[in-house]
Amino acid sequence: MNKAQRRSLLALCMTVVFAGSSLTACTPRPDTADPIAQEFLHAWAEQDFDTISTITDQAELATDMLSKSFDGLQAESVELTLDSVDSRDTIATAHFSVVWKLPRDREISYDSAMTLTKMRNEWTVRWEPSLVHPKLGATQHLELRAIEAQRANVISSDGAPVLAPGSIFRVLVDPTAGDSEVVVKRVAEYLEAAHAQDAQVRTIDVEDTLNNLGDSTYSLTTVDANVGARMQQDLAGLPGLNFNEEAAMVATDPGFAPDIVSRVSRIVDEELDGSNGWRASIVTSNGAVIDDIAYHAPELAPSVKISLDHNVQRAAEEAVELRADMKTMMVVMRPSTGEILAVAQTNEADKDGDMALMGQYPPGSTFKIITAAAGLMHENLSPDTIVPCPGTMNIFGRIVTNYNSFSLGNTSLDNAFANSCNTTFADISTNLAPGQLKNVAKQFGLGIDYQIPGLDTMTGSVPEGDITLDRTESGYGQGLDLASPFGMALVAATAATGAAPIPTLIAGHETTTSEEVPPLEPEVLANVQRMMKSVVNDGTARGMRQTGGQIYAKTGEAEINEGSHAWFTGYREDDLAFATLVVLGGGSETATAVTDQFFVRLDELRAGGDIAVSTEEELIG
Repeated sequence: MNKAQRRSLLALCMTVVFAGSSLTACTPRPDTADPIAQEFLHAWAEQDFDTISTITDQAELATDMLSKSFDGLQAESVELTLDSVDSRDTIATAHFSVVWKLPRDREISYDSAMTLTKMRNEWTVRWEPSLVHPKLGATQHLELRAIEAQRANVISSDGAPVLAPGSIFRVLVDPTAGDSEVVVKRVAEYLEAAHAQDAQVRTIDVEDTLNNLGDSTYSLTTVDANVGARMQQDLAGLPGLNFNEEAAMVATDPGFAPDIVSRVSRIVDEELDGSNGWRASIVTSNGAVIDDIAYHAPELAPSVKISLDHNVQRAAEEAVELRADMKTMMVVMRPSTGEILAVAQTNEADKDGDMALMGQYPPGSTFKIITAAAGLMHENLSPDTIVPCPGTMNIFGRIVTNYNSFSLGNTSLDNAFANSCNTTFADISTNLAPGQLKNVAKQFGLGIDYQIPGLDTMTGSVPEGDITLDRTESGYGQGLDLASPFGMALVAATAATGAAPIPTLIAGHETTTSEEVPPLEPEVLANVQRMMKSVVNDGTARGMRQTGGQIYAKTGEAEINEGSHAWFTGYREDDLAFATLVVLGGGSETATAVTDQFFVRLDELRAGGDIAVSTEEELIG
C-alpha cells in the first residue's frame, strides 16, 4: 500500500490505540490534518520511527529526539490523546495531551501541540522540538534521574548530631602494582604517627597484614576524610597504594563515646536511608540539565535518637579523668525513662573492656540501699527503729567490723545508714530468710539480665543465701555480692522512682528483660529515700556542693585482698541517677569527689559556661 492509499484509508475511519487507550476518528475529512496528526501520535506511542520518518519534514531530527527521550525517561509507554485540530487552508495546529508511563508507577502528563502543513494535497508534520515538550529546544531530550535522599542523622537526647552523612577514605594495596611489603610498612608507620596525634586513628599490624595479603587488591584500613586527604597527598606516588573515598556515617565528635556510637552506627545503618526522589528533566546532548518538567523531592528518613546526652557525657568523661591514673568509671541514666545518658571510663579501665557496663565488683556499702529496703519490707523496720551499731559484731563466728571500728552503740536505722554501719546491716541481712535479699535486689534491677540493642551489659548477682555466712556478708556488699556501675546506676534509678526502669539506648529498639519484678511499696521507697538523703546531708557524703539540687546517695568501700574499691551511687532530684567506681581507689571519698565534680561541671555546661576542672585534692581537701 502506498502513502496515498494509506492516508485514504485512514481518512475513512480511524481508531488509534495509544498504550492501551483508544482515540477514534470516524468522520472522514480528507481535506483536514486530523488523520496525519493521529497517525503521528500512534507512531510515537508505538515507537514506529519508520512511519514518523515518512510524515515529518525532518525525519532524522524527529526520530533522534523521540528515541533519546524514550530511552532517557526509561519510559514503559506513552499515552497520547488528540484533543483538537484547527485547520486553515494549508496549515493546521493539532493539540494533544501526553502521559508518559515511567517505572514504579510514576507518570508525567502535560499538553502539547504540533503544526502540520499541506503541500500538493498532502499533510506533513512540521518538526519542532517543542512538539515533544513545550520547553524542549534543539539537540535536547527528556531524561529521568534519581534524586538521592540524604541519609538521616543520629542525634543525642539533647538533639545534637552524633553521626552525620560524610565520607571516609579506604586505604588499599594492589599486590600486582608494587612491592606490597614496602607499602604496608609505610602505611603502618604513617598510621602510628597519626595515632600519636589522634587516638581515634586505628593502626595496623604489619605482620598480620602481610600474612593476609593475596593476589588481589586488599583493604588495609579506613580513615576519616581529613586523615585520608593528608595521607593521599603525603604518600602519593607509592606504587600499589590506592585510596577510595566512600560515603559513610561520620561521628561529628570522634571523642564522644566512640565505642557506643560505633555500635549504634552498625545497628541503625539501614534506618537512615530515606526514599529517593526523582526528576524528569530537559537535558542537553552532553547530559547537562536545562530545566525540570517534573520534580519529586526525596523523603528523608527521620533522625535516629540515642539516649546519650552531650553535656552529661562530657561532664562524666571530664570527671573520671580526675583519677585518670586508675580504673575510674561512671554510668548516668534517667530514672523516669531508663535512658542511658552517659558511660565514661578512663583509658586504664578501657584496657579491661567495657567495665562500666559489664565489670563485676563487690559493691561494698552501696549495697546497703538494698539491705535497708529488705529490712523495711521483711523485718518491720523503719528509719527511726533503734538498731545496734557496735564497732565489731560476732555473727555465727563471722567477725564483722566497721570502718576503723567506729561504734554508734544503739542508734536509729537512719543514722546507721548515713554513717554506714557494717555491723547493723550484716545483722539485718543475717535475719532475712534465704532468697529474700536476692529478690529485693532484683526489684532494684540488680540480678536482672537486660538485652539492650547497642550495649552489652551485666547488672550483677546476689547469692541465694542458703548459707548463713553468705547472708551476713551480702548485707554490706561483700562476700558473693557483685555489681557493675551500670547495675548500681539501676539501683539508684529504682530508688528515685520506686520501679526498676527498662534501660534503653536507641529509640525504637526495644530492650528485653530476663524477668519482670514488682515495684517497691510507696512507704518503703519513701523511707529509703529519706535515709539516702541523710547520707549526703549528715553522713558519709556530707560536703558535696549540690549546686543543682538535692542528691540522695550511698557511699561504699568494698574490701578485697589487694585493697579497696571506692563507690558512690545515687540520684539527683532533677532525674539523674548515677554510679561511680574507682577500682582500688581506697575510701569512698575518691568516688564521691569524682561525682561531685561531675555535677558541678554538668551544671556549668548546661548554663553555657566553662570552668576549670578541679583537682581531686582540691575537692577532697
